[in-house]
Amino acid sequence: MSGRTKFTWKQRLEAVEMCLSGDYSYTEVAKKFNTVDSTLKKWISSYKNDGVDGLKESHIWRKYPLELKLAAVNDYLSRKFSLLECCEKYNISSDSVLHSWISKYNSGKELKSTNGGSTRMKAGRKTTSEERLEIALYAIEHSKNYSATAKKYNVSYQQVYNW
Repeated sequence: MSGRTKFTWKQRLEAVEMCLSGDYSYTEVAKKFNTVDSTLKKWISSYKNDGVDGLKESHIWRKYPLELKLAAVNDYLSRKFSLLECCEKYNISSDSVLHSWISKYNSGKELKSTNGGSTRMKAGRKTTSEERLEIALYAIEHSKNYSATAKKYNVSYQQVYNW
């Protein structure tokens, strides 16, 4: 068990099995494990999607295509499915992931396909003060897109961020 979670996957599995057996209510199981019903429902959803692996702590960045993100957001916003039901239907790792997509969508920000993480860190290069000023201004003009700025000017992300 890592510092990110207070339950081992075995404890989660025991709780899920108790709920699914029908012998205990969510409230009874939640009390026994000192948690809340909504947490149990998330565990059950993860278990239904991915089996026991769904209850284990994941260290893998999941990739989601743009079409899936939009379909899940639209299904939720049209009230066809609840947050958890959408996560089950589209095999989304967590309701917080879907919630962040919904927030972006509702605020007018562009949803993008998940590309599996960021690029490898690049070593910085020496620059003149005039060049740093030009790069900083470019970053500001482009909504502080440090990654694109670093790529355009062939410098490291950290350099752009610090300027």
